[in-house]
Amino acid sequence: MSDVDVPESHPRYESLLTRHRIEEGVEKGITSRQGLIAQGRGEAFDYLLGEETIPSADRAERAAAAQLLLAEKPVLSVNGNVAALVPKEIVELAEAVDADIEVNLFNRTEQRMEAIATHLREHGADEVKGLAADARIPGLDHERAKVDADGIRAADVVLVPLEDGDRAAALAEMGKTEIVIDLNPRSRSTEVAAVPVVDNIIRAVPNITRHARELADATPETLTEQIEHFDPDEARRDAEHRIRDGDLA
Repeated sequence: MSDVDVPESHPRYESLLTRHRIEEGVEKGITSRQGLIAQGRGEAFDYLLGEETIPSADRAERAAAAQLLLAEKPVLSVNGNVAALVPKEIVELAEAVDADIEVNLFNRTEQRMEAIATHLREHGADEVKGLAADARIPGLDHERAKVDADGIRAADVVLVPLEDGDRAAALAEMGKTEIVIDLNPRSRSTEVAAVPVVDNIIRAVPNITRHARELADATPETLTEQIEHFDPDEARRDAEHRIRDGDLA
């Protein structure tokens, strides 16, 4: 089965395409089998959100773009699900905001790290960090603590899509500005994010890139205004309200 085997006229086209990409990621050794479970959980939240980018999420995506453009050293963190779902889109975002890409995994093996790095290069990445793992995130005793000294360890702004809550909290403790993409507005990751983006990653990453390109020539003052006008608590509340009380019809 390939992407073209799902007709775009199918009412569940995007959902089926996303599931297929995760399945294909498992077959390629990019995504762990636990990633299948995580994808299903996220899909349920997306269904309750109406499978669309709600206005507060779009505002978050614009604030995220401004944060990345203002950053001195932005880094985009990539796990197996991210690599399977939006490899080309991550590369395009990195180019738009001049960010590094770093692979970081909970179920880390040398084979998976190499497979994901190769996959990202096949989709246009010039350099992929994470393989050196010559630094650690304090307070973590599992594989996600391993980072590159000149990557996530040195970053001031980190995009952490589909993130584990404990690492998100540890990065916040380090004083890093975090942009989190997560369909659960009450997740630990979303709660600690400076910019919580409650949206499906297949929509969120291209949206952040679009905003970054629109803001490419903006002054630092304009970018700062975009960030200051964004309320993360309001974004979380708005997404939760949509999930609890939205009209599925």
